[in-house]
Amino acid sequence: MDKVYAVLLAGGASARMGRDKLTLALNGKTPLARALEALLCCGNKPEHVVIAASEGCMEEAARLAKAHERVSVAPGGKNRGESALNGLRALGAREGVVAIHDAARCLVPAQVIDAAIESARTFGCGVAAIPVRDTLREASGACAPRDGLFAVQTPQAFDLEKIRAAYEKAGAGGESHTDDLGVWLAAGHEARYTLGDLTNQKLTYPGDMAFFAAVSRGETRVGEGWDTHRLAEGRRLVLGGVDIPFGKGLLGHSDADALAHAVIDALLGAAALGDIGRHFPDTDESYAGISSMELLSRAAKLVCEAGYTVGNVDATVVAQRPKLAPHIDKMRENLAEAMGCAASRVSVKAKTAEGLNAEGEGMCISARACALLKN
Repeated sequence: MDKVYAVLLAGGASARMGRDKLTLALNGKTPLARALEALLCCGNKPEHVVIAASEGCMEEAARLAKAHERVSVAPGGKNRGESALNGLRALGAREGVVAIHDAARCLVPAQVIDAAIESARTFGCGVAAIPVRDTLREASGACAPRDGLFAVQTPQAFDLEKIRAAYEKAGAGGESHTDDLGVWLAAGHEARYTLGDLTNQKLTYPGDMAFFAAVSRGETRVGEGWDTHRLAEGRRLVLGGVDIPFGKGLLGHSDADALAHAVIDALLGAAALGDIGRHFPDTDESYAGISSMELLSRAAKLVCEAGYTVGNVDATVVAQRPKLAPHIDKMRENLAEAMGCAASRVSVKAKTAEGLNAEGEGMCISARACALLKN
């Protein structure tokens, strides 16, 4: 099966919006982040995505590339065609299928992306479009027939080698086209349309924000995590990434940070991705002694790739001793940094067990966590 790649076009000037539209806040995510997540989370997940970014959204593009291993950034061009060509060139000599998508269409459903890619695999071309449904009139008032007319959207997917060659030819010849299909047709290839979606609109004007905000209010997911580790001599006591002076530490394969482990399970559970043992098994020697902050960072990336962001985390540590209150703020900061969110979204509380149970007898330390994710 052909490998899939993507070019995400983010090189426009946003002149009609009056400010860079791809970095605006849209229910907690930028349009650029939403468009990228749509590509990364579709059924035909790309091997690599190149964001062709303007100067105005270069910082946001770089942030997203840092968070996703399969993403890189290329400079946008003076027009759409130049941005697309820069992105295609950045993919190098790869072969397969490429989906070219306008980041301003940040509400694109996964099925629209998948349909375009599958068509490109079969026919070399797959362009998302919807049949024109409104009455069309010329400026004179004459009615224009709408039969056979399509409102063309993105993604527009093609055989990678052929569309790259078509863009190189168009660039060398000084051709100007408003979309990738125009370049494809000019090179002598045939069009192939796939079904787009009414929600796959292009964010263009300030008045569009209300519609995009309403449609982008996604679901919330809640997960809970729990972990306990026995206290033992000769071990460091690490909780929330903080080394806490104490005569004993927690016993485990990693650094046995029960608080971090509970948060990891809460995140993975909310995203329905399994648990910590599935992703970081204690039978794998590569995790021996590893910092649980590193494991939390990796778990947060898995959650992000699944299309979710952290809404908030609330955690409780149950320990008779030592006193944890002096370390709470640092724990919150460490957990937030590992998850890539603000410390204001992370709560950590410490409780004693009033001398009861294994925690109260000083045999172990336990932690519980609840995480809310948003998409």
